[in-house]
Amino acid sequence: MTPTTNPTPYVLSLFVSMVASPSRAQTPSPPQQPPTISEQVEVVATRLPEAPHDVPLAIEVISGDELRDRGVTDLPAALALATGVDIAPGGDRGPASAVPEFWGLKELDAFLLVVDDVPWGGAFNPALTTIDLNDVERIEILRGPAPLMFGATSFVGVIHIVHKTPANPTQTFSARVGTFRSGGGSATFAMPLGRWQSRLSVDGERQGFSDDRTSYRRGHVLWRTSKSSSAGRVWFGVDGTLLDQDPASPHVREGRALSTATPLDANYNPAGAFLNDRRVTALFGVDRTSAARTWTTIASVSRASHDMLRGFLQEVTDTGLNAHGLREQIDLTDLYVDSHLAWTSLPRVRLMLGGDFLHGTGDAKGADFDYHAPLSGATATNVTAPSVLDVSVHDRRDFAGAYGSAEWTPVAPLRIDAGIRLNITNEERGRGNEPVAGATDAGAQNNVRPSGGIGAIWSAWAHDADHVKPFVNYRNTFKPAAVDFGIGEAGGEGPLKPETSHSVEGGVKIRTWQGRVGIEATTFLMDFANLVIARTVNGLPSLMNAGTERFKGVELGTVWSLPQNVTARGSYSFHDSRFVDFSFEFDPGVPTQLAGKRLEMVARHLASAGLIYAPTRGVTGFAEMNLVGSRFLNKRNTALADGYAVLAAGVGYRTGTWELRLNGRNLTDERAPVAESELGDAQYYRLPARRVDASFTVRLGR
Repeated sequence: MTPTTNPTPYVLSLFVSMVASPSRAQTPSPPQQPPTISEQVEVVATRLPEAPHDVPLAIEVISGDELRDRGVTDLPAALALATGVDIAPGGDRGPASAVPEFWGLKELDAFLLVVDDVPWGGAFNPALTTIDLNDVERIEILRGPAPLMFGATSFVGVIHIVHKTPANPTQTFSARVGTFRSGGGSATFAMPLGRWQSRLSVDGERQGFSDDRTSYRRGHVLWRTSKSSSAGRVWFGVDGTLLDQDPASPHVREGRALSTATPLDANYNPAGAFLNDRRVTALFGVDRTSAARTWTTIASVSRASHDMLRGFLQEVTDTGLNAHGLREQIDLTDLYVDSHLAWTSLPRVRLMLGGDFLHGTGDAKGADFDYHAPLSGATATNVTAPSVLDVSVHDRRDFAGAYGSAEWTPVAPLRIDAGIRLNITNEERGRGNEPVAGATDAGAQNNVRPSGGIGAIWSAWAHDADHVKPFVNYRNTFKPAAVDFGIGEAGGEGPLKPETSHSVEGGVKIRTWQGRVGIEATTFLMDFANLVIARTVNGLPSLMNAGTERFKGVELGTVWSLPQNVTARGSYSFHDSRFVDFSFEFDPGVPTQLAGKRLEMVARHLASAGLIYAPTRGVTGFAEMNLVGSRFLNKRNTALADGYAVLAAGVGYRTGTWELRLNGRNLTDERAPVAESELGDAQYYRLPARRVDASFTVRLGR
């Protein structure tokens, strides 16, 4: 890599001087009052608004204001300072996607993505490419399984993105430009409709990368409207995304290290490669409140399409047909309904009863082909894509559940939470409308399984806003195996075995210094069965169950609300993820036992630290650092990748109505491998190169 001037020292020195002397060249101001501590609220754990420090689960809430103070535009940046979470940008779903890691498991389908109380992606995989952080109120992060409220959909964590309500009166207009010909704009404003409160958000962007053949263009619209009365609230909305991606290529590994024969940012996709997504979701909800009862119903229906033409290097050679291409079209439909009743008619007890239904239908058809890609990756090969997509996969999933929970406070300092859920799942997989000769129906799978958990939190000490609250919980989780509609799954083997886990977590939640300092320390142990992993069958990607695994670790996070409008965040996590019993055939007919080996792409050590300086007027800024430890690139644990550090920083100036910002991400220009491809064998996506963005925002009606 060509040496470049590192701007990090200059940006950091500017930030330090800015915080140390925030009023330089200004008239003296009255003494700073102690910071106002705003109580955070989450609904991801129990579906009821509660303070995170009252719930016996590991929960973190990041406000939308903090995201805007850090100039955040994507999910990896949004959760860069979150405890125990590592989100790799990009991946097989394209440069607009990401691959999250919770509890030492880095899998796209192991966590649950929720947007405004609705599972985003339905019964299949999280729809990460359609996430939009414009007009966000807060992001809630639940670490560990969610076996009760969201049923058979999550094992290691939940990310809940909550947008501002239609009643919010603010109006925002923003534009930005950046490196690699990036740019975008957004507008959000209130639209009163008589007795209905309405809000519209529209935005579009183009994001480029250091490889000039990699980029994405996304347009998004979100319209929400609601009507409130003394009896409750009715709301509905529409969310639409149009996304066109020009995919990158992962870097090939040879033996114990990434290949030196394939250049950095080499792109082996054929000419005109694309990953195009279209998604439209309609949402509806009703809240009814009377006396001590609250009845809530939420419903959504989505239609999505994925259109793909891409390829991967197969042989590290510059001769012959060294690359393999995929052409695929996938159509997805999902329906979600949840209705639950909560009441507090009994003293010291809050009860909830509910049920939900999640339906998903997916139809995929595709074909594969071989072609030649120059090893330099500098030019694209023109190919004739298959005109007949003769391999098809059809999958129908119905997840239903009935659940009940109780929050019991037997004595004032102690709260006990318990819940149980009955899961009823049905999956039918077939060959769609275009069967391949010799193939048979892949069959069906039905499951009736309970799940649930119990936890307790004890207020060991409390004084005003300060407290010390140890907690513990046990969770039993069940989840039908993932399906990604790869044409390698069209072999007629049917649905895989469902994934199951048992987990125990304990920790303590601390508030001190008049509520200005929050600390959460946890430790966990999870035994996992039938983990779904990727494999290659006859050169095509497919999935399989992976025996048993054990995940254990320690996580520590803290947030400080300091004087002078400064917020500090820090975290450290230790994750130990290992196979317990799993035999894998790296060579046909030669099984290798992987017991005791660490799961690939998972670092044992994660750490983050950040400072945010955000007065209501004047100079603003932030600086943050992420440390990711060494991790194995392969299951046999023979290829070890070094740890790395990533820096981000930004500076801005704001008035009562407008703000100008300059933000830099990956200022160290670190290009470490961060996500393994499930489509290209022994290939890894790397961190995007350093980027800098400038933005101008106007906010009215604050």
